[in-house]
Amino acid sequence: MKIHLAAACAALACWMMAVTARAQNPDPTDIRGCTAIESDAQRLACYDQATGRVNLPAAQKRQVQVAPATGMFGHDRAGTSATATTSNNAVATPLSLLDSRWELSPESKLGTFNIRGYKPVYVLPIFASSNQNGRPHSPNPDNTVVAAEPMENVESKFQLSLKTKVWQGVFGDVGDLWVGYTQSSRWQIYNTKQSRPFRETNYEPEAMLVFNTDYQVLGWDGRLLGIGLDHQSNGRGNPLSRGWNRIIANVGFEREGWTVMFRPWWRIPESRSTDDNPDISDYVGRGEVDIVHEWRGQEFGLTLRDSFRGGSRQHGSARFSWSFPLAGNLRGYAELFKGYGESLIDYNHNATYLGVGISLLDWY
Repeated sequence: MKIHLAAACAALACWMMAVTARAQNPDPTDIRGCTAIESDAQRLACYDQATGRVNLPAAQKRQVQVAPATGMFGHDRAGTSATATTSNNAVATPLSLLDSRWELSPESKLGTFNIRGYKPVYVLPIFASSNQNGRPHSPNPDNTVVAAEPMENVESKFQLSLKTKVWQGVFGDVGDLWVGYTQSSRWQIYNTKQSRPFRETNYEPEAMLVFNTDYQVLGWDGRLLGIGLDHQSNGRGNPLSRGWNRIIANVGFEREGWTVMFRPWWRIPESRSTDDNPDISDYVGRGEVDIVHEWRGQEFGLTLRDSFRGGSRQHGSARFSWSFPLAGNLRGYAELFKGYGESLIDYNHNATYLGVGISLLDWY
């Protein structure tokens, strides 16, 4: 019995030595063995050996790069022209604006739960209106202010907008699910008589299913197709409460230096008795188009909205923005808005707004 026990122990020791040796020197054709190596450099070398990467010509190795992971607020203009490569030929190709912001192509994928910028992030110390809305109103009597509020025409405005991918490859290897959040505030910081109140803050969470596309229309590359669920409200009680829910489609096109995003939407109906703003679609619109142009480090944006109705129901708006480099990631930012719906409380109020300040991140 002792002899058999000793033999078994010897066999077990030999097996453990073999496993240890295999962990340190895995079969180069079996990539699974690389996971047992503790040293980062040796583990990377194991992966290169297992995938045949060591056979790449030296010149190709030097060319291979990966798509950069832009930071939370890093504008990184180079991100628009960042290089992506393929493992077969390692030919460097520039990432487009939509690709670098939405990780459309396989080479630009960065995984899930990376905080990314979404809409412009900015602070405008000066945000002036030609016609400040002192008495917000709505067809719903419960949402109409009786007495006018004393508001200054000059205030400040700031916006924070972020997104993150929560599911990469919803349908196998296609389709990514993103969630985003945008918050914009109008602050009566110069209104000392009213103790500098926040006049309006809009909260906008949304979820978007985004697909990479590859087709051409009149010289434009169709790069993005998406569908999303959007909620927007101002979090206030009556009579100042405003809000709505929408299903929004996104169709993105681009060419060198230009990006165009078509965003038609359908408002999810609400009970008319509890609807804060039953006619909001006739003012804020039923869709918009975003046009972005990059030129010599500057970025120009134009957003056009329309109600797509005739007669007295025809309304819309136009927003023009301009950002330019100042120092590092800090950029100057100017915004001009004309029409209806600069904010939810002003959804049926027509005015011109001009803002000047700084931005940390531009479109997409």
